[in-house]
Amino acid sequence: MDARIFVGTGGGLWTLEGETSRPVEALAGRSVTALALGPASVWAVVDGSALLELRDGAWTTRASIDGPPATCVAPARDGVLVGTEQARLFRLTGAGLAPMPSFETVEGRDAWYTPWGDPADVRSIAVALDGAIHVNVHVGGVARSRDGGTSWAPTVDIESDVHQVLAHPTRPEVVLLAAAEGFGLSRDGGDSWTFATAGLHAHYLRAVTVAGDQALVSASTGFRGRRSAIYRTPLDGETRFERCRAGLPAWFDDNVDTACLAAAGPLVVFGTGDGRVYRSLDAGARWALALKGLPPVGCVAVG
Repeated sequence: MDARIFVGTGGGLWTLEGETSRPVEALAGRSVTALALGPASVWAVVDGSALLELRDGAWTTRASIDGPPATCVAPARDGVLVGTEQARLFRLTGAGLAPMPSFETVEGRDAWYTPWGDPADVRSIAVALDGAIHVNVHVGGVARSRDGGTSWAPTVDIESDVHQVLAHPTRPEVVLLAAAEGFGLSRDGGDSWTFATAGLHAHYLRAVTVAGDQALVSASTGFRGRRSAIYRTPLDGETRFERCRAGLPAWFDDNVDTACLAAAGPLVVFGTGDGRVYRSLDAGARWALALKGLPPVGCVAVG
């Protein structure tokens, strides 16, 4: 297995290559809350307040993040995008992070909310092969831009309660969602959506990824976790989920959260709040424990 696995935790970053795992000394003791792989580098949000890049074997701080803490990062054609709490969006420029004012005027923004009364947050960002940008707001659905962020339009009903949006790695017309209402799938770039829950023990989903011809999700009974599990379904044809069992515990106590499930080809990885990392080499059919005893896992990336 040639791919590297990156595991961001509340106490640093770990890498896993084959059976060899290493803590990254440059990030020791720091909270790594978001990871993204670009064509030639790895991007990390650290302590919610700094954007770092790994290039040619060295980590460099590329920007400080003032104001609301950063929640997610994604490379895009016109520069790396960073989402933050309070539903703000930034783009990395030569002078640092620049706000994207167009995102402040998305239709329906006034209705974004959280059940506990705080402002909504940008929770995940996905950039499709055709350049379309999909930004998941919690709670605010998904806003899409097809012109590099100049303009935005809502694409999913706010009450679907989306927790992660994902663009298919090779098919720009296919976009996937993990939501409180189940698994969302668009085959027209986000113009229309279908939701499915068949085969799931519960429909509250926090994470989604694509491994070959399989879509994988994490499902639980609610926001507190409880009876959490990983499922998979063929991406084409009837959407009916099959529980991933081989090599996994019967249940997880906590949600496998947004950004904690990732894949590259048939390799799939997920991390848990109690510091375990599981790995599958066959698109989720069989699993093995790859790491344990880490601080709480907050994000994973594979590439």
